Amino acid sequence: MSAAPGEHEQLRSDAPPAASEEIHLPGPTFLPIVVATGITLALVGILISTIVFAFGMIVWVVAVIAWIRAARAEIAELPLDHA
Repeated sequence: MSAAPGEHEQLRSDAPPAASEEIHLPGPTFLPIVVATGITLALVGILISTIVFAFGMIVWVVAVIAWIRAARAEIAELPLDHA
């Protein structure tokens, strides 16, 4: 079931052209690790002490707020016609 020699070129030419729009990817950040650390501290603090729990919750809330602000600032920098 081999294709004819010119058949491959026909299949390739039927493909739509590649999009010229750049794909937006978020920049690297350490905030997901800090969020995970805060959650871990809070969960361990439930078993150990309320001070560790409170510290974990504070770390978690501050990191989530910073992460949301960074994401909003990054989205605001995108062009308006970006889908």
